[in-house]
Amino acid sequence: MPRPIARVLLDSPVPQLDRLFDYAIPAELIDDALPGVRVRVPLRSAGRVIDGYLVEVATEDDDARTLAEVDAVVSRAQVLPEPLCTLARRVADRAAGSASDVLRLIVPKRQVRVEKAWLAAAGEAEGDSAATAQATVPAVSETIARYAGLADVLADSGRAAVEAIPRLAADDLPEWTRLLAAAAAHTLAGGASAILVVPDYRDLDLLLAALDVLAPDAPIARLDSRQTGPDRYRAYLRTLEDAPCIVVGNRSAVYAPVRAGLVMLWDDGDGLLAEPLAPGAHPRDVALLRQEQEGSALLFAGHTRTTDVERLVETGWIRAITAAKRQLPRVVLDSTEDLDRRGQRLPSRAFLTAREAAATGPVLLQVARPGFSPTLVCASCRAPARCGACGGPLGAAHRGATPVCAWCGRGARLWACSSCGGEKVRLAASGSERTAEELGRAFPGIRVIVADGNHPVVRVDAKPALVVATRGAEPLAEGGYRAVVLLDGSRMLQAPELRIGESCLRWWSNAAALAAPGAPIHLVGVDGAVARALATWSQASYARTELAERAPLRMPPSVRVAQVEGTGAAIRRALDDIAALQLPPDAVLGPVPIEGDDDGRERALVRFPYAEGARVAGALRAAVIAEAMGRRRARGRTPRTTLSVRLDVTEPDL
Repeated sequence: MPRPIARVLLDSPVPQLDRLFDYAIPAELIDDALPGVRVRVPLRSAGRVIDGYLVEVATEDDDARTLAEVDAVVSRAQVLPEPLCTLARRVADRAAGSASDVLRLIVPKRQVRVEKAWLAAAGEAEGDSAATAQATVPAVSETIARYAGLADVLADSGRAAVEAIPRLAADDLPEWTRLLAAAAAHTLAGGASAILVVPDYRDLDLLLAALDVLAPDAPIARLDSRQTGPDRYRAYLRTLEDAPCIVVGNRSAVYAPVRAGLVMLWDDGDGLLAEPLAPGAHPRDVALLRQEQEGSALLFAGHTRTTDVERLVETGWIRAITAAKRQLPRVVLDSTEDLDRRGQRLPSRAFLTAREAAATGPVLLQVARPGFSPTLVCASCRAPARCGACGGPLGAAHRGATPVCAWCGRGARLWACSSCGGEKVRLAASGSERTAEELGRAFPGIRVIVADGNHPVVRVDAKPALVVATRGAEPLAEGGYRAVVLLDGSRMLQAPELRIGESCLRWWSNAAALAAPGAPIHLVGVDGAVARALATWSQASYARTELAERAPLRMPPSVRVAQVEGTGAAIRRALDDIAALQLPPDAVLGPVPIEGDDDGRERALVRFPYAEGARVAGALRAAVIAEAMGRRRARGRTPRTTLSVRLDVTEPDL
């Protein structure tokens, strides 16, 4: 007689447990053992009970084999629908990771009271959300019509990169928020859910405000880290329902288990969208896998375009969409040739522009770093001032303050220069607070507002003011900024990062989009391709050039890059498996010792074409599992010897 069995995915980070395990279903649990529910099952090797998800229910003959039984069904709530399980598996396979690690980012911790209330209300009728959204169609259609071809992409469930109009709308909300809200409302009116992914809480709040305007009665499920546990779980349970809704949130919202008609990412180049937890899959890649699986529309929107998205445009996988009538900011490139002589930070033209504009309204000045003086140097030889304990850079909280290390936080009261023995330091860089102090003296009678991580400011009024903000922390101004001055551009470009040009162009473009119509934007002390791209507002061309220059060097995103870390022996075994794949001769870089690692670990990079992604990821995952099994058999070895793999690395630190 056939018996039911449960195929369970264990909630465990151990790589060799990343597969489905079969368990017999006892008679008393038959009614509750449904696909997608949480279960507890015994794990013989550990002699304990472990949590997991029931992925599939099947049948087999009683005498086929001996199986352990499911210990308990935690709840009847089916929190892991089949499409989400499939997506998690595909993401894990692409990133050489575990499906349980992916699900840990998606499914919130269980909240018993919230779940019981949701199950009790499961049979109640849902409102007609599509009809509710239909009332806003005229305003939505007007916004969508501003972008040539966008309506066709939404209708055909296509893929596109959208260049947002760089301006503020009449309600002082950025135009990009209306773009995302309109696309979501249009999708909801068609009877499907929409997923909107933004980098941080500021973007999320702005997007929710735009949804209040374009889709005031639409059902919204918000998924972000600021929510309490019950609120997040309640929102997640809402996404499991059949009734369509608009899902808004940060990077993990891209996994929301709705029947999506649209997945849309804003500003995919923002570092906050990079997933720091294993397996480190970027929401951009998750969205591509999801669109391929579900056939929904997929949009990447931004004022700039990343080289990752440009690669997709050049291959024809997605199309490019611009405004039907482009509105370009007025960008002025300012030289700093006269600054050393005059001892000022603002060139003459930018200074005069800021003074005239500040008489009528707020003026934005973007700087590179927060604080007063994040960098100090020796007053005698100009050598960088370093902490004697950890070697970190010393900074000052205000003029005359005791230097403090930016890494360990120790004060350096008795500091001495390691080069010349000098005991005095000199301010070498200006942060947001020092810039504000200097501008306060240069612009008497005008208020100065500091906006950075320590001084968060969301909005400023239309009264005269100088707003000194770090990149990404710029507040919205009523009516837009009367002028924008972008300082520290050359310092920003000096960062030793592969994508620093892209990042600077994105920071500057996002700041320029906050200006009032016709307001001047001054970029100080920068020339070359990045400055020209901002001045001509040709960010897509810059991304195209960057991609073309990286291709001969085999640098991402022209190829994929995997980073492998572990002991020398483990790395060599993994690289032997990679060698069997017959990749190009220069595919492997290293291994080299990891600087500062006391356990003698090493690091290697593997560069490979996108077409080889499945084979390389499979080989690396097999090497990780083999190393983990070896550790289990060899007693006394520490977890630090475990082989680790991370795919799609863009900033390898060698």
